Amino acid sequence: MIVYEYPFNERIRTLLRLEDLYEKFKFFVHQEHPMQHHVALSTIFDMLEVAGRADLKSDLLQELERQRQTLLGYRMNPNVAPEMLDAILAEVDGVSSALVAAQGKTGQNVRDNEWLMSIRGRTIIPGGACEFDLPSYYAWQQRPAEARFNDIITWFTPLAPLFDALALVLRLLRDSGGPVKMIAVAGSYQQMLQGKVYQMLRLTLDEAQGAIPEISANKYMLWVRFTSQGGDLKPKPLEDDVPFELTLCNF
Repeated sequence: MIVYEYPFNERIRTLLRLEDLYEKFKFFVHQEHPMQHHVALSTIFDMLEVAGRADLKSDLLQELERQRQTLLGYRMNPNVAPEMLDAILAEVDGVSSALVAAQGKTGQNVRDNEWLMSIRGRTIIPGGACEFDLPSYYAWQQRPAEARFNDIITWFTPLAPLFDALALVLRLLRDSGGPVKMIAVAGSYQQMLQGKVYQMLRLTLDEAQGAIPEISANKYMLWVRFTSQGGDLKPKPLEDDVPFELTLCNF
């Protein structure tokens, strides 16, 4: 099964982009080749670019507090396991405290490092981080893999509380909805949302179908059109019925 996600607003879109960058970072930082560590470092720069466009720290803190108050309201619900509720509340409190303790603007430690900023300035240029442009960076890349890994983790660590909070918020959002089985007749599906506000949708389908969803949505209507790829990989309208699962998520 393959899952496609679609954000209904810019705030969730930013969180999903940062999550994608974080997954990319985690993969490449644990590799050993200098080129792979270059990608990991470049990904940190991309994180700063995306995170710097909005006041994510305060938004995440507000959302975590809102979730905390909502969860506290379940204490008297006999259908809620108190141990699981306490565990989630403890996680929310821990993540919130770590994010509050993170001083300064997101990624300020990287911005204050002139050497890293010189690398960031050159990586914007295609091929700009060559050895003849940045000999000191090339020398750093020749260090042992463990030394490079430790440096990159040191530069990333001040960003970690933000990504822990982001991961928890997205997890709570994904858990907020239940999947419903649907069928796109002749490759097309529409649903009226009647003005109800959602944050994100998740669409799950069998990978073997070869169907690719093209999604558009607003507060009034959701529209999904399925396509397929031919030998040239160019999307083509799919005229077959496509079964899938739809999950509408909202805090």
